[in-house]
Amino acid sequence: MNQSDKQGRPFRILTYNVHRWLGTDRKISPTRIAEVIAACEADIVALQEVRVGRTRPGEIDQAANVADRLGMDLYFQPTIKILGEQYGIAILTKHPASMVKCGRLPTQSTKPSFEKRSALWVCTEIDGQKVNVINAHLSLRSGERRTQASALVGGEWMGHPECADPAILLGDFNAPPYSRSYRMISNHLRDAQLSNSHGQPQPTFHTRAPVLRLDHVFVSKSVEVVNAAPVRNALTRVASDHFPLLAELRVRSHPKAAASERRGMLENELLSSGHDPALK
Repeated sequence: MNQSDKQGRPFRILTYNVHRWLGTDRKISPTRIAEVIAACEADIVALQEVRVGRTRPGEIDQAANVADRLGMDLYFQPTIKILGEQYGIAILTKHPASMVKCGRLPTQSTKPSFEKRSALWVCTEIDGQKVNVINAHLSLRSGERRTQASALVGGEWMGHPECADPAILLGDFNAPPYSRSYRMISNHLRDAQLSNSHGQPQPTFHTRAPVLRLDHVFVSKSVEVVNAAPVRNALTRVASDHFPLLAELRVRSHPKAAASERRGMLENELLSSGHDPALK
């Protein structure tokens, strides 16, 4: 058995701010976003600025339609509700999953805010291994963003006893690497783009002139990063104002699981050679 087998098969996770399905050509096209995601062959997708609901009779639910096209399950957390329509964040997954928690992140505003910044936590199962995934979209205001970053690595989210390693925190953090809110998270988790096989980490915003690295994938200690980089092509340059960020990951075996695996292999070898492992 080679090293990659011991660490599990790689899987792909994507974070993508879809800008309400609105492209840089001013066209609203959920179908185009679905095409981007399908081309990335992602197992799990975290979306921000997702438009959900019907404003007129007979109109399709766009988020549900995207999930159906991709053959993925949809989990959604609204951040804005207006005129019967909702905007928010979502997780799509091809793997068995369950919603663990969804909720608002702290705000410093004393006035009612138009958009309730939130996080969405789903526990997926990949090849028998549970993987916790938290999607978040943070504030544009630096002070509030720091408060939200602190909450994400605290006891309610990534630091929660049920959010065990392996775990992934990803989304649009509106936080470049030199910001305090980015450092608050990177002090606890690894930035997947630091393992970019193409060289230095690449910016994700804006698609017309990419200069800012605002979208991130952070991973816990047992998650190996095979590669992570924005997906740049003719379609992603027009589909949204953010490039999708795709990471290929692999979960390392825990020591107990690895020891059990080694015992099983040894017993099989003994049986095949005519020895009974029960005899001491």
